[in-house]
Amino acid sequence: MATMKSVQTGAVDAIDVVDVERPVPGPKDALMKIRACGICGTDTFFLHLGGGPFGPGGTMAPVPLGHEPAGEIVEVGAEVDGLKVGDRVVVNPQGAPSGIIGCGGKHGAMSDYLLLEDCETGRSVTVFPDTVPFDVAALNEPMAVARHAVNRSEAKPGDKVVIFGAGPIGLGAAIWLKLRGVEHVVVVDVIAARLKTALAVGADAVIDSAEEDVTARLTELHGQAANALGQPRAGTDIYIDAAGAAAVVNTTVDSAKWGAKLVMVAVQKKGADIDLGGMLRSELTLIASQGYPTEIFEVTREIVEHHERFAELISHRVPFSEVGRAFELALTPGAAEKIVVTFDE
Repeated sequence: MATMKSVQTGAVDAIDVVDVERPVPGPKDALMKIRACGICGTDTFFLHLGGGPFGPGGTMAPVPLGHEPAGEIVEVGAEVDGLKVGDRVVVNPQGAPSGIIGCGGKHGAMSDYLLLEDCETGRSVTVFPDTVPFDVAALNEPMAVARHAVNRSEAKPGDKVVIFGAGPIGLGAAIWLKLRGVEHVVVVDVIAARLKTALAVGADAVIDSAEEDVTARLTELHGQAANALGQPRAGTDIYIDAAGAAAVVNTTVDSAKWGAKLVMVAVQKKGADIDLGGMLRSELTLIASQGYPTEIFEVTREIVEHHERFAELISHRVPFSEVGRAFELALTPGAAEKIVVTFDE
């Protein structure tokens, strides 16, 4: 029996690297050799729990980790069309029949190999060219999340937008907004290195919310407008919460002009007391953005075209032989922005 290494949750805030049977693809499947896999906040969420409620009767069980892979096809089932050995591919983690890859499903992509069940090009996987490094291609999934948030915002070229949170999703949203021609994009964070990266990927301005009054600075950048009562408000059209902090919602309500939008893409850490009266006075539209209903492979072509720009989002590349260190970095607040684990040739 051939085996492979795979990462799963262990004790609370720890991983286990285990030997598991290397999958054997059936006629409708393909086998992918992982060449790079990003670490996401969802991975650390399961680590904090020490597993997930996916055992019998909802009991806690180890979770195979990793849902941001890029790699190459090494075996193809006889009934799989449009795919061949040697193709470089990215994956739709939500396209696996045995559950979402790396998020409670049977398989995790932080492994030597990944079984692509009922593999269908355009639904399960898509091919990308060898002009794009595997580590950048591994950004495909989180960039689809960012793209969906931008799509939900319906941002137009003349809009003025602010993004709270300069992590991968927030910075990805900034790139997508600028690529669609949005006039002015501001990124807010408290970490100087993240704000520097925001400018590097095309943000028009940044705000350090630990040092600056966000509402006042937005008014300087986007002009002054008003709410229904004529109270002065920033001229910002769209607010995107990629931070998941209660302060973001409160700041938005305090800043929002009549008819502004708030797009919530970050997972909220805990509930917030929201000034509903303030929302009413600005007729603020709250839009939730979850996942990537259509965007998972819609983003691939533009990532290929602009791959050097997207590469700016990766702060750490860690070899799989040091995967424990990679997850230690991911679990340490402020230690890393975007970590991609790389696998040997």
